[in-house]
Amino acid sequence: MSEPARPLADLLRRAEQVGEEVARMRRALSRRDRLLTGLAYALRALAAAALGYYGARALGLTQGFWAAITAISVTQSSYAEVSHSSRDQFIGAIIGGLVGIMAAALVHDLFPAYALALLVGMTLCWMLDLGAAGRIAGVTVTIVMLVPHEGTFLQFALFRLGEVVLGATAALLVTRLSAPIERRLLGPSDR
Repeated sequence: MSEPARPLADLLRRAEQVGEEVARMRRALSRRDRLLTGLAYALRALAAAALGYYGARALGLTQGFWAAITAISVTQSSYAEVSHSSRDQFIGAIIGGLVGIMAAALVHDLFPAYALALLVGMTLCWMLDLGAAGRIAGVTVTIVMLVPHEGTFLQFALFRLGEVVLGATAALLVTRLSAPIERRLLGPSDR
């Protein structure tokens, strides 16, 4: 194995070990604890999705489901995790939107422009050490370039970015407000 690849292989091996440990800890929970934890998580995601969806609709964005999708995708078990996930979502949406708009403006054949934008957006995130944002950049490129829409690519991308911000903000707010209630009902979280 070449020298530069060794740290990456070690990092991936350690990440896999951490994932296995988390899965082992979850399996160790009783069925009741898993039910209550899952229900609390689902209720938090539902509240964030509803807040994002109706917030987008109140602002005149006709496709509020993008805000609901974002809220669900960034909902985690702690405020810090939601904050990091929201940051990745926002950065990925910006990079994916910008790359998608540029590709659409420069190349008129849609799929080759999409393929190039997808590769550039995801690779750029990894080069900037924002790997988690790379997935979101890829999804955003796909939404901006392949989802049918009216108006310009710029207008469409800005609306999606606004909905991402609304969804992430909704998830942050709901997580912040629900944490004390969950602690009171379920006890301190060691999950």
